[in-house]
Amino acid sequence: MTYDLPTTGQAKDQAKRLRQELAATGTAISHAQALERIAHRYGYRDWNAFHAAIAGRPPEGWTPGGRVSGHYLAQPFAATVISAEQLPPGWFRLVLDLDEAVDVVRFDSFSNFRQQIRVVVGPDGHSKERTSDGEPHVRLDLKSPRSRPLPPSSRWRERCSQ
Repeated sequence: MTYDLPTTGQAKDQAKRLRQELAATGTAISHAQALERIAHRYGYRDWNAFHAAIAGRPPEGWTPGGRVSGHYLAQPFAATVISAEQLPPGWFRLVLDLDEAVDVVRFDSFSNFRQQIRVVVGPDGHSKERTSDGEPHVRLDLKSPRSRPLPPSSRWRERCSQ
């Protein structure tokens, strides 16, 4: 079985959950130690090597030809990624070809449908730009890091008890 590498944000979330799980059993570890253990789970010698391998990786589906879904101007959509460009760490400029055109006007007397959109989204999956009611223009559905299986480790139980 092969395992997809997580994004940096997903790996940090996994480390946070690991700390919480260990704390619940009475074993306290630092965040740095949790990051090291997550790196070991994926077969890397330490967090620095693991981070170098995953830094700047887009979330699953955020590459040309990938499929994404979410909300654009509060309307649900599904789309194919036409292009993806990495910007500052964790941010991506995506061009999306929507399966169904979305009406971008909320006024009843006319409509303006868009089939293709260009958007800059951050690591949390939404744009900085917001509508007048405070909602992000685009909110992409991210695959939950919890749904991604972690690779098994032959010495995982040993490491948790150290």
